[in-house]
Amino acid sequence: MPSLVELITRKRDGGELSSDEIGELISALGEGRLADYQMSAFCMAVFFRGMTAAETVALTHAMLRSGAVIDLGDVSRPKVDKHSTGGVGDKVSICLAPLAAACGLAVPMISGRGLGHTGGTLDKLEAIPGFSVDLDIERFRRIVREVGCCMIGQTSDLAPADKRIYALRDVTGTVESIPLIVASILSKKLAAGIEGLVLDVKVGRGAFMKTTETARELALALVRVGSGAGKRVSALITDMSAPLGLTVGNAIETEEALAVLGGAGPPDLVECTLELAAEMLVVGGLVPEPAAARPLLARAIASGAAAEVAERMIAAQGGDPRVVADPSRLPHAPVRVPVAASSEGVVTGIDALEIGLAAVALGAGRTRADQAVDPRVGIELAVRRGDRVTVGAPLGWLHVASEDAAPRALERVRSAFTLGPGPVPAPPLVLDRVR
Repeated sequence: MPSLVELITRKRDGGELSSDEIGELISALGEGRLADYQMSAFCMAVFFRGMTAAETVALTHAMLRSGAVIDLGDVSRPKVDKHSTGGVGDKVSICLAPLAAACGLAVPMISGRGLGHTGGTLDKLEAIPGFSVDLDIERFRRIVREVGCCMIGQTSDLAPADKRIYALRDVTGTVESIPLIVASILSKKLAAGIEGLVLDVKVGRGAFMKTTETARELALALVRVGSGAGKRVSALITDMSAPLGLTVGNAIETEEALAVLGGAGPPDLVECTLELAAEMLVVGGLVPEPAAARPLLARAIASGAAAEVAERMIAAQGGDPRVVADPSRLPHAPVRVPVAASSEGVVTGIDALEIGLAAVALGAGRTRADQAVDPRVGIELAVRRGDRVTVGAPLGWLHVASEDAAPRALERVRSAFTLGPGPVPAPPLVLDRVR
C-alpha cells in the first residue's frame, strides 16, 4: 500500500485510487494516522480533480463501514427517508417527516447542521426548547417504531468518517464537490437502516449546485449509487434561486414549518413539502404515483394527524410539544428591524445566496465548525417575486439580538431584492425528476 501522502498526491495529480486505497485513507482518518489537515488536502484534491464512479462508490462504502448500521427490522412500516442538498430557507424536513409518518411511512432521519450559507435541520430543531438531536441508537429505534419518525444528528457510531469530513468541508471551501456530496449523503443515510430515499437536489443561486446541468449530474450520481446499494431511490430537482418560504433563521423557520402541519405556510413551502412527501409514499410502495398520494397528505393535515405526530416526536425527543400549536413558545429575537425599499417596482428576483450569507452574518449560521448559532436571529421576507412595492415599504425584517447588529446587514439584504417595471413569471418549483 502506498503511503497516505502518496495517495493524496496521486489524487492531486488527477490519478485514480483503488477501493482498497480509499478504504485505507478512511481507516487512517478514524485511527488517527491521517490528520485533519491531510484529509482537508484530499478533499481539495477531489474538489478539483473529481472522482470516477467507482471511486465514489468506494468512498461511500468506506465511510459507511467506518461505523455501525442501524437495524430497523422490527419496524413494520416501509422505511423511507428524505434528504435535501441544502438551500436558503429550506425547513421542509421539519414538517415533511411527521406528515409522511402520519400517512404510514417510518421516517428514520439522520440530519446535519448548517453548511456554508445554508441552514441545518438540527440547528432548527434545537430552537425547540428541550429538543435533543443527540440520541443513542436504541432510543432512535424505539421512537421510529412507536412514533413513526425521529430526527437526530450523527452519533459517534454512525458514519463517523463522514461526520469528521463534513465539518472539514464546511470550513475549507470544498462543499460543492459531487463525489464528496454523494458519499456524505449516502453513507449516513444508508447507516440509518432505510429501504428507500427521496432526494431534494436544489439548484440556483442559493444552492450548492448553480446550474441545472450540475444538479442533474448530482441527482443521477445519487440515484445510481443509492440504487446500487439495493435501495429504492429517486430525486427531485427543485428551484433555489430565491429563498424557500418567507423566513431564514432557525426559530423562525421552525415556526414556519410547523405552520404547514396546521394547514398554513407559504405556498412554495407547502408545494415543496407535498411534492417530496408524495414521492416518499411512491418510493415506500404505499401509492402507485404521486397524484394518488395527494388526498392522503391533505387528509393527514386537515385531520390534525400530522401535527399530532410532530407533537409526539418532539415530546419523545425531550422537547416542548406545545410549540406545534403555540409557536410563541419558541425563542424570538428581541428586536425586529424593517428593511425598507429604496425604490418602487415589481420584485423580479430575490438573491437567495445574499440572504443566506446575511443570515449567517447575523448569527443564524456558522463560519467555523465549532461556532454556536443564535436560534433567535434571522431574516423574514415581506414580499416575494411578482409583488409590487413602493418606496419605504418593507421588503422584510431583520430579527436581531440588538439594534447594533442591524446596520451591518440592512444594505446587504436590501440589495438582494431586484425591482423591475413589470411582472415576471416565477420558475416552476420542481424542475426535473430522476428515478
